[in-house]
Amino acid sequence: MASRGWTPAGPVHTTVDREFISSKELRRLLRQRVYAEIDPAGMLEELEFNPTKVREDLVVLVDRIVAEEGYLLADGMRREMQAYILDEMLGLGPIDPLLKDPTIEEVMVNKVDEVWVARRIHGAVQLERTDVTFDDEEHVLHIIDRILGPIGRRIDEATPLVNARLQDGSRVNIIIPPLALDGPTITIRKFPEEFLTMEDLIHRFYSLTPQMAQFLQVCVQGRLNIIVSGGTGSGKTTLLNALSGYIDDGERMLTVEDTAELQLHKYKPHVVRLESRMANVEGKGAVTIRDLVVNALRMRPDRIIVGECRSEETVDMLQAMNTGHDGSLTTVHANSPNEAIFRLENMFLMSGLEVPVIAIRQQIAMAIQLVVQVRRLPDGSRRVTRITELVGMDSGRVKSQDLYRYRDGSFEYTGARLQATPRLRAVLKALPPLPVFEDGHSSRDES
Repeated sequence: MASRGWTPAGPVHTTVDREFISSKELRRLLRQRVYAEIDPAGMLEELEFNPTKVREDLVVLVDRIVAEEGYLLADGMRREMQAYILDEMLGLGPIDPLLKDPTIEEVMVNKVDEVWVARRIHGAVQLERTDVTFDDEEHVLHIIDRILGPIGRRIDEATPLVNARLQDGSRVNIIIPPLALDGPTITIRKFPEEFLTMEDLIHRFYSLTPQMAQFLQVCVQGRLNIIVSGGTGSGKTTLLNALSGYIDDGERMLTVEDTAELQLHKYKPHVVRLESRMANVEGKGAVTIRDLVVNALRMRPDRIIVGECRSEETVDMLQAMNTGHDGSLTTVHANSPNEAIFRLENMFLMSGLEVPVIAIRQQIAMAIQLVVQVRRLPDGSRRVTRITELVGMDSGRVKSQDLYRYRDGSFEYTGARLQATPRLRAVLKALPPLPVFEDGHSSRDES
């Protein structure tokens, strides 16, 4: 059929008419026949040069298989089967429409017949079960092959889980039996179609107030080291992207991530992106976040931005912050600023270095000036719930003070003064007239 021979051509041999077949059974039959007859590698090659011809050939192939199997289909059913195979071969099967839906942020295949999405509605994200199903586990595995094939990754019993980034930037996690007890599981975090600025977070999603944003702008431009802390899906990366927008265009930024999600390169002129790599099937070739952070220090960075500190790379990140790389940014998975500090201690200890806990806490207190806590609320909205300053040590523990917080549905300034104000003045000279930079102010509502 196709000029590059990715699928066999041949005459239509019609058999006797068969009895009724259900739509599900017909889909399974078509899928099996199509996969058996085509050359996937050849099809992908042809797709680059002539996508229209590939689509036309697939439609003809579907019609030929239906005729050979002896089924008479109404026009509506025939078009449905053609669309099914096109989605199956050129898209991602049943979940393809979900991935194209701009209101959906995440697609989660839990079982063959259980597919959930995280949908954004009026600024809030809610989990929703869909009516999308797969035909069987083999069907799910075929879609997994479609996901991993173009990016050169594989999954099997020897390597039953994969974390990867799709060609459009979306992040995918796949885990199969024996680790996944209910069958192959797919989680796709979609790549955002639009970059959310701080203005969007203020005026569209009400994640923080203009005064809080102005304060954070000064802290970023004044080169304070900042950690964004939050739980899963709380918006840590989105806020980190927005904060990075305040960095001067003349600075050289290095981003270090497990799976590239930061979008600084789209609006900043001098960004170098680094991404970790898992070991190959022989267990070799792994490059960790810690390896990349160490390497980043040799690349003359003005700013180091780590997508998330999860393990022993915390040691190198803290040392970078303490040795002249001011203004670094990262995220930590934690539910409060105090928990974020505790997580940093634990991750430091994961490095295997025999360092007293008191020394680790001193490093944290000296390296980090601000913790910005984000949270996804029960209604699905995301808020900056606390902006906390680390202010040294007290009785062997890291001391902190809340500057801003979200409480009882409103944002408020606590009345505390930023103790790092002299450090900001040394960099910026002049500061905006915010109460957090002055003495003698009491708590007030900003909302």
